[in-house]
Amino acid sequence: MKKNFFYLFALICSMSLFIACSDDDPDYSVAIEQEIAGNYKGTLDVEVDGTTIGTDIPKNISVVKASSTAINLTMKDFSFMGIAIGDVVLSNCELSKKNSVYTFTGVQELAVTGLSCIINATGTVTNGQVKIDMDIDAKVGDISQKVKVVYKGNKLSGSESSEAKITSFVFKDAPIVTEQPTIDDATGKISFKVLEEATDAELAALVPTIEISPKAVVSPATGVKQNFASSVTYTVIAEDGTTKEYVVSVAGRQVAMKFPFDEWKSVGTGKSQHDEPAEETLATSASGASLLWLYGVEGFPLYKETEDVVAGNAAKLVTMDTSAQTNALVPALTSGSVFTGFFNISKVFEDRLLTTEFGIEYDKKPAYFRGWYKYTPGEKFINGKGATKPEDVTEEPDSKDECAIQAVLYEATDADGNEVILTGHTINGSEYHVATAVLADGTAKSAYTYFDLPFTYIKEYDPSKKYKLVISCSSSKEGDVFRGAGGSTLWIDEFEVIGE
Repeated sequence: MKKNFFYLFALICSMSLFIACSDDDPDYSVAIEQEIAGNYKGTLDVEVDGTTIGTDIPKNISVVKASSTAINLTMKDFSFMGIAIGDVVLSNCELSKKNSVYTFTGVQELAVTGLSCIINATGTVTNGQVKIDMDIDAKVGDISQKVKVVYKGNKLSGSESSEAKITSFVFKDAPIVTEQPTIDDATGKISFKVLEEATDAELAALVPTIEISPKAVVSPATGVKQNFASSVTYTVIAEDGTTKEYVVSVAGRQVAMKFPFDEWKSVGTGKSQHDEPAEETLATSASGASLLWLYGVEGFPLYKETEDVVAGNAAKLVTMDTSAQTNALVPALTSGSVFTGFFNISKVFEDRLLTTEFGIEYDKKPAYFRGWYKYTPGEKFINGKGATKPEDVTEEPDSKDECAIQAVLYEATDADGNEVILTGHTINGSEYHVATAVLADGTAKSAYTYFDLPFTYIKEYDPSKKYKLVISCSSSKEGDVFRGAGGSTLWIDEFEVIGE
């Protein structure tokens, strides 16, 4: 701390020198006005007892004419280690000249709150450059230290940009980062969130990609690893030397519930045998469709995808056109679906929309629903709503099928404490909905497309209440009312919900 105090004092002293020299009453008016006066962009280097404690510290000074032989130097809004010093002014600095170099030298003794020092300084101004060298003998009580401060600056033309901002701060390919940094330009704070289990070693390995104002520079530089286990300070220096600091830190930790669709299991026997995700919290429409072979229907609305994937395995959902076999038990259309919850096959003959019991217990506040998908709509769009025979099914040549991907948080109990279960009748609208994250674009995607959906809250989240979380995907957006296109195919992979 003593070194830091000497450092601060040395910087203040360096800008408050009064130095006079004799030069047989010269007149430097034109030189001061045309060559010397102006704003200078520069840096400070500081040593204490031969040890460097600061280098390339950005700071600007302004120089104006004080008389025909003297100049004033001003440092605006000076601060050090968060301490606001204000404007520091050096007045009536007398100039001498040799060749094309204007020189000032001098000795000054100062005392401030128990600190005394003797400053030996030499300064030059030439060809648009200013340099000040200071050797300072500083003393506090019985403790003496040698402080050396060097300032170097270049004169600005006046057309340089003064903007010093970080416009983008992103961690790419960083699995531990759950919420990318947000920039608060007013406070100079940049914050981000990470996985609950992120270690200090992982935080220390993060590499940010930074974008800044045009013609500005930033330190530390973009693409350089920093230890974000604690806060990191970045300094942006504008073209004209204006500086702005940003403090980057972890704002919180979050939990990821992941559905990678990597593990699968074989379900059923004979013609009913099919694959389903092994994750116990996931259910599918394949269980109900496995009975359709009894009516001459071949195939299933869900398959394990092993080749066309983002990572590991993926799920392929396919809409089945069963309009030719439509009867009281066979719907005109069976869309491929995967959801968190339970497929209640006992309801299949009572009400098909009651077979999907959506939701699993969830004790976090969800923030984002993320994953990958691609989609190919089928050729022939049909309307089989209410159909009980093939003749009831109509074609809609002007309609195009879309997929559906959404997540829903809903209250797990009603006002009387009874369990709430959302079904195909209530999943898309219920008084128990708390938050939703819905994919808006269900149109064709020829390649895997990443989605990152924030949850929109309809009600205030109450951590004392019990909630259920739904993830629901369908190869036909209106498959619940038996509208869509046979052959519509939705691939999904690497799903996750980020909660806190």
